[in-house]
Amino acid sequence: MKIEIIKGGVTAARGFRAACCAAGIKYQGRTDMAMLYSDAPCAVAGTFTANVVKAAPVVWDRRIVQDVKTAQAVVVNAGIANAATGAAGMAMCEQTAAFAAKALGVPAEYVLLGSTGVIGPNLPIDRITGGVAAMVPALSDSLEAGTAASRAIMTTDTVNKECAVTFELPAADGQGAVVVRLGGMSKGSGMIHPNMCTMLGYITTDCAIDQALLQQALSDVVSDTFNMISVDGDTSTNDTLLVLANGMAGNRPVAAGSDEYRTFREALFTVCRALAIMMAGDGEGATHLMEMRVVNADTKEHARMLARSVVGSSLVKAMVFGKDANCGRVLCALGYAGVDFDPAVIELYLVGERETLCFYRDGCVQAFDEDKALEILSERAVRFRCDMAMGDEEATAWGCDLTYDYVKINGDYRS
Repeated sequence: MKIEIIKGGVTAARGFRAACCAAGIKYQGRTDMAMLYSDAPCAVAGTFTANVVKAAPVVWDRRIVQDVKTAQAVVVNAGIANAATGAAGMAMCEQTAAFAAKALGVPAEYVLLGSTGVIGPNLPIDRITGGVAAMVPALSDSLEAGTAASRAIMTTDTVNKECAVTFELPAADGQGAVVVRLGGMSKGSGMIHPNMCTMLGYITTDCAIDQALLQQALSDVVSDTFNMISVDGDTSTNDTLLVLANGMAGNRPVAAGSDEYRTFREALFTVCRALAIMMAGDGEGATHLMEMRVVNADTKEHARMLARSVVGSSLVKAMVFGKDANCGRVLCALGYAGVDFDPAVIELYLVGERETLCFYRDGCVQAFDEDKALEILSERAVRFRCDMAMGDEEATAWGCDLTYDYVKINGDYRS
C-alpha cells in the first residue's frame, strides 16, 4: 500500500488539535508552550531516555504509557527542563496535569507532559497554568496550528521539524478502504545521541490500533531512526517520544502480523526517519548533515554499531567541518566500534551527488582526486558508505559536523 508524504505535522490526522502561546517561561518574544489535544481518547505508546537521571515529565509520561495506556492531551514547554528538581518537579507535573485536565474536561491521568531546556530550575507554575489557560480556547485542527506548535517547542533548533503521511487501510465496515493519516513533530539540536530517544517527539495518527501493537511498532521503528542519530554524544535527561492513536480514520483495527500492520509500521518509520534526519542535520552549530551507511555486515546490530561509531566520532565530525578527506579517521571509528572484522576486505567510499570516490580497499588507502573529494565534502550532506563484505545486513546512521559554534552555543547555554 502506497505511503504518501503530505504537508503538515501533528494536526494532519483527524481529531487532533494544537495550540501554542508565549508564556515567558525563559524566552522572551517567542512562543514557548504547546498543547496537543485529541477529540477522542487515544492509545498511547512511548520510548524514553536511558539516562539514569530522568526529568519529572519523563517519569510522569512513562507511568501513563505503562499503566494507564490511554491519553488525550499533551502539554509541552521549552526553556526549562524540569529535571533534577526532586519532589517539587513531580508536584509541578501533578499541578499542570490537573489544571489542564479541568480546562479540557478529561481525566488528569490522560494528560502527558513534556519539558526541554535548562536542567535545575523549577518551572514557574503561574506561567505554566497561564499558558494552558491561553491555549485551550485557541486549539485548532489547522495545519498552521500544528506548525506553530512545532516551533514553540524549539530551544537551540534553527528550524522546526514536522512531517506527515497518508496511506490506506481496509474500512471497519468492510466496504473498501479509508485514508489514514499519521504526522509528527520533534525538537532536538544538542544533547543528541543514541540510547532512546534523543529529543522530544510527538506523533499523532487517526489509525485504529491496539495499544500493545502500537508500542511494538514504535519500539521497533526507533531502532533504525531516532537511535541512529548523534550530534554530540550526550543523552538527555528529558528524551521522550510519544505516539497517540485515536482510531478516528474508521479503519478495521490493525492486527498483529498482518499486511495492515506492516503498512502502518512503514508509515511510522517514514515519519520517524524524516524527523530524525532533520534533527541530525540541525545539530547545534552544524554546517553539514553526515550520513554513514554500512552494507553487507554480518548482523543488523553490528551494522548499527559501526554506523553509529562513525557519526559519533568527534574526529570524523571535525574532518567533515574542515572538508579534509582524511579517511583514516573514518577507518579508526569503524575499528573501535566493538565489531570484529577483517580490515583487508572492507571498502570505504565517499558518496557525492554526482560521483563516488573509493577511499579504502584491499587493506590500503586508495589514491583519489583531492579536488573531487573537496567538492563532495562541500555538499550540504556528506555521505560515507562502507562495504563490510561479511553478510547481507545494513544500517544507516546520521549526524553532523563539529564546529566552533557548537562550543559557543554550549559555553553560555544558561544565559
